[in-house]
Amino acid sequence: MPRLSLKRPIVFFDLETTGLDVAKDRIIEIALLKVYPDGLEESFHTLVHPGIPIPPESSAVHGITDELVADKPRFAEVGKRIAAFIENCDLGGYNCNRFDVPLLAEELQRAGIPVDFSSRRVVDVQVIYYKKEPRTLSAAYKYYVNKELEGAHSADADTRATYEVLLGQLGMYDDLPSDVEALDAYTKQGNNVDLGGRMVYDTNGVPCFNFGKYKGMPVEEVLLRDKGYFDWIMQGDFPMDTKMHLQRIAIKSKR
Repeated sequence: MPRLSLKRPIVFFDLETTGLDVAKDRIIEIALLKVYPDGLEESFHTLVHPGIPIPPESSAVHGITDELVADKPRFAEVGKRIAAFIENCDLGGYNCNRFDVPLLAEELQRAGIPVDFSSRRVVDVQVIYYKKEPRTLSAAYKYYVNKELEGAHSADADTRATYEVLLGQLGMYDDLPSDVEALDAYTKQGNNVDLGGRMVYDTNGVPCFNFGKYKGMPVEEVLLRDKGYFDWIMQGDFPMDTKMHLQRIAIKSKR
């Protein structure tokens, strides 16, 4: 397989969670695979007690139940170790732009552990796959690695599969860049202000809402027009990262 061109380590990671709501749901399993520029690897994996019940429909997907995590650490207990593991590293994952990165950021903020994700290059293998061969991770593994994915929906298996799929993609597509900075640009989903994409930059670099009745309108303009909209978001079930960026824009607009 071809080597990934790295200027600094990249951490491939996968989460299993209580559900798909970034603001409300919690991590119950996390696996991280750090790949260094010289090819050396380091891994970390743990189950996590989410502090809330795991819905049966979620357990049906990943097989993790309340009983399995009853004696496991809370995220706040392992968060500092995770933050240290990904420090000064780029990130890679499968559908990580839309889900894994925002949810990990949310859990770290909730635990009071500051991590700046804006400085990280992010390679979303799913975006490459969907642009080239739109299917699932198991199908991607079969297509690019020519093996059956054993243990699908296990964070550990999915994490390594994601890394191997990317290596397979690099070997198959001559026009695909091998350095993380270019892969970050290739796999980026829009021009998000916040990790969840509730606000995006327009072509002039102006932050605009990307949802609801004010979709497409500049955030500062909306805050001036509808002063209650800020309070509605800040008091609602929105990710902490979204609220943090909105608050920064609001403070800037008052200067």
